[in-house]
Amino acid sequence: MGRAFEYRKATKMKRWGNMARVFTKLGKQITIATKDGGPDPDVNPRLRVLMQQAKKENMPKDNVERAIKKATSKDYTDYKEVNFEGYGPYGIAIFIETATDNNTRTVANVRSYFNKYGGSLGTAGSLQFLFDRKCVFKITPKENQDIEELELELIDFGVDEIEWDEEENAIILYGEFQSYSAIQKYLEENGYEIHSAEFERIPNDYKEVTEEQKAQIEKLLEKFEEDEDVQNVFHNMK
Repeated sequence: MGRAFEYRKATKMKRWGNMARVFTKLGKQITIATKDGGPDPDVNPRLRVLMQQAKKENMPKDNVERAIKKATSKDYTDYKEVNFEGYGPYGIAIFIETATDNNTRTVANVRSYFNKYGGSLGTAGSLQFLFDRKCVFKITPKENQDIEELELELIDFGVDEIEWDEEENAIILYGEFQSYSAIQKYLEENGYEIHSAEFERIPNDYKEVTEEQKAQIEKLLEKFEEDEDVQNVFHNMK
């Protein structure tokens, strides 16, 4: 197992938080996907997989339909996807992805969290070299699934690591960011059930901290997670 597995083990589902947080995040993603590719899931693969994910998360159908309608409404206020990069206490690198309809508010909030908890907001692009952007699919294994055979098959489609999640009886696929569409197409054409499909930023290396330092850093990370504009938070704390 490689970096991706270690990252997944360390952060598994934590940033999704409670059910309301899940629905808020998925709703924004559905709206953005609809705005980009249209409201028909048959011709919008990103929307299609997000709707499947919403179903898995027991997100009410009304919420999904409302998120789609929001993108096509004449009163729609466009979400902007804005990234923030900075350092938390003890030199921990933090990469924050947001979807916001008020960038002034989001910038002010993110900066205030960094300042309050002993960190500092950096300039755009300052941490790009510390993280690899990956697409991550979670799928249901088929009966008598040979994971090594599947890995060999998917190498040609851009998958570079596979992990078996025994707890959820699922297979996690990690691939290059630009390979998202090719991987999704293969999985759908070969009858795999997709639980989720996300984009993640996996650290190139990890920074060790003490338990006391970790507790302080986690206060900052939790503050980011609580902000409704924040979609994802990535860091390199071991």
